[in-house]
Amino acid sequence: MYRQVNDFLADWSAQAEGTIRVLEAITDEKLNQAIVEGHSTLGWLGWHLATTPTFFLGLVGLKLSIELNRNEVPQSAKEIVEGYKSVAEEVKAAVEKAFTDEMINETVESFRGPVPRGALLRTLIDHQTHHRGQMTVLLRQAGLVVPGVMGPTKEQQA
Repeated sequence: MYRQVNDFLADWSAQAEGTIRVLEAITDEKLNQAIVEGHSTLGWLGWHLATTPTFFLGLVGLKLSIELNRNEVPQSAKEIVEGYKSVAEEVKAAVEKAFTDEMINETVESFRGPVPRGALLRTLIDHQTHHRGQMTVLLRQAGLVVPGVMGPTKEQQA
């Protein structure tokens, strides 16, 4: 849980950079890569990461001006990257502008009951990290280069 706005902003910036590296590793030809047929694809996961912050920020009482249709996954990897970058910047700006440290500790209603805003913002980061991990497996399965996010990859160490 975040107790200070600047702690969230620093973490969000670093994690968004890692997510951008993963998204930029996707090619148009591999957007439909899934672990097995019928499961989440690279394209769907990338678009999910671009559209989900709107949900989480709504829970903490903020509305983003960017409106991406979560049900229409782009068929262009570049469009997914650009959508995510726009949302990531707006998340940072909205939280920085709207919240004080006191407000980030206030309790709000969520899908899991009353929780501090800082806990929901942590859940946003955890959610992103979870799906980013799924994507790195799919990148490797697709034969694409896996970028180092939480440290160097096997290829980077070679």
